[in-house]
Amino acid sequence: MLSFCLKFYENVLKYNQTELRDTNRSHCRYYASESNTPEGKMSEVTKRALEQSLKNLLLKKPLTKITINDITEDCGINRMTFYYHFKDIYELVEWVCVEDGKKALQDKKTYDTWQEGLNQVFEAVLENKPFIMNVCRVVSRQKLESYLNKLTYQLIADVVEEKCTHEDVTEEEKRFIAEFYKYGFVGLMLDWIDRGMKDDYKIIVKLMGITLRGNITNSIRNFENSNKGN
Repeated sequence: MLSFCLKFYENVLKYNQTELRDTNRSHCRYYASESNTPEGKMSEVTKRALEQSLKNLLLKKPLTKITINDITEDCGINRMTFYYHFKDIYELVEWVCVEDGKKALQDKKTYDTWQEGLNQVFEAVLENKPFIMNVCRVVSRQKLESYLNKLTYQLIADVVEEKCTHEDVTEEEKRFIAEFYKYGFVGLMLDWIDRGMKDDYKIIVKLMGITLRGNITNSIRNFENSNKGN
């Protein structure tokens, strides 16, 4: 009888603990979804707060020494709210890279504004120097290169699409043109990062502009002529 009572009590205790965990998780999701109101913006605010806390902490110690607990304490939220948005610190890092890039480019992805957009990408990288250098050292240079490739490709692809006024250039050829110039852009930016971001990035962008002046248009024209058999 005593054994049965103890077993019964143990099962009740386990059930209550499970209920408590489920309630906490539900509360976390409820909080996050409620925080999305109005119009789903609170989740973005939470992510931005986590981003800022990560960047604040990187001014004091390297990424390898930063824990989720450090971030949540600095941010003033609980760990479950962090896990609602990101599975780990590296997913947060990836999100920051992508979002900072998007924010830097915004609508500067046309033939007339691409240099301004590229200037803003360089500026964003410089402003977040501790963050970027930690990504290079800890996450890997290849990962950073991947982020920059995606960002720069979209910048050039939009310019190529804008200048392709005829249907004589295939989608595959457009992608090839964007890929070709992307590697030049990203290579110069990575070299600048490797040198400690000491060079004036505005001069780099200006030289890139001079080098590329008319080249994308010429590349498109060359493909058009080739496809016409000229």
